[in-house]
Amino acid sequence: MSGETTLWPLLLLAALVIALGAALAGQIRQRNALRDWLAAPELQTIPDGSGAWREIFSRLQALRKQERRQQFELGNALERFRLTIQALPAGVMLLDGQLRIVWLNDAACRHFALDAARDPGTLVSQLIRQSEFQQLAAAYRAHPSRQSAQLRVAGNDGERVLSVILIPFSEGETLLVSTDVTEQVRTETIRRDFIANVSHELRTPLTVISGFLEQFDTATPPTGEAARAFIRLMAEQAERMKRLIADLLTLSRLENSELPPSDETVDIAALVAALRTEALALSAGQHTIETAELSDAKLRGSADELRSAFGNLIFNAVRYTPAGGRITLAWRIVDGQPTFSVTDTGIGIAAEHIPRLTERFYRVDKGRATASGGTGLGLAIVKHVLARHGGRLEITSVPGRGSTFTCRFPVERSV
Repeated sequence: MSGETTLWPLLLLAALVIALGAALAGQIRQRNALRDWLAAPELQTIPDGSGAWREIFSRLQALRKQERRQQFELGNALERFRLTIQALPAGVMLLDGQLRIVWLNDAACRHFALDAARDPGTLVSQLIRQSEFQQLAAAYRAHPSRQSAQLRVAGNDGERVLSVILIPFSEGETLLVSTDVTEQVRTETIRRDFIANVSHELRTPLTVISGFLEQFDTATPPTGEAARAFIRLMAEQAERMKRLIADLLTLSRLENSELPPSDETVDIAALVAALRTEALALSAGQHTIETAELSDAKLRGSADELRSAFGNLIFNAVRYTPAGGRITLAWRIVDGQPTFSVTDTGIGIAAEHIPRLTERFYRVDKGRATASGGTGLGLAIVKHVLARHGGRLEITSVPGRGSTFTCRFPVERSV
């Protein structure tokens, strides 16, 4: 009996040792599983675990999911940011402390003819060679603060003007931002030219009128036929200013109107017939003015604006066609499109001038234009009227043989 009493404690101890060993082995397996997962978390899944390890692994699983979600959201945010930068019309270039290219978007590639795969790592001053940029980069190196300049660069569609800004960025880096300001510069040039031209056009008749008036403010003012000649010339110059101001007001109204043209049904045949009568009076019998075709088709639009546009084309033909010439008017439907044309046997226009004819005050021969009594705004008015009606102006001309001005309107404007 005493032997059995001695054996039981040993058996219990052995069982306890076995149980502790098994538990320790399980803990070691769980620890090894955790060690293996930590060594390569991307290649393995988190173990399931048991007991307290299950809670640990469960929390690790939740943290892992949260980390992946955050990485996914961060990746999405970075991709959206990258796409946003790529979509910007402005060029954006990231430069390091030595002004070497780190990254650039598509617009910067277009602006400077660069390659996003080839050019990173290259000094930007080696790729943008304009002297203005070299001076800008030198000034920026001397004083790293916001610096800007305008560059003229060659593009596929001609010379472009770029506004370039260097901006200090984080950790010694620099942002280069380029904006295409070609249209703004062109608009500003046109504005300056417009003001200069208006001043010139008004100054000339005012000088003439002022000079004649001074003749009347003398001890022996002109009388008789001399006085009548002076008055007649002053009246002509006053009429010239009146036409100029009227055309300026018309052009201003067309350019600034946000409303579509009125939707009247215009009898173009009757309009052209009336304008022909006025052209005959302007010609005073020096030209043959005829109509080749007058369709019955009518046009939806503004009668006043169409009258101004067609009238300018017809009266220009009279002014620039020598005596004895022929002017032909036509209103027809061509391939479904309502089409008005004026053909003359006048002096013609060289090809290099045709693209600029609709610019305000642009004249091929300034002396002849002034003598003809034109204001230099007629074709600009025509262009704006047609644009408001969805149409376009086509010009064909042969120097010395004449010109044809054709107004084409959308099919839907035909009645």
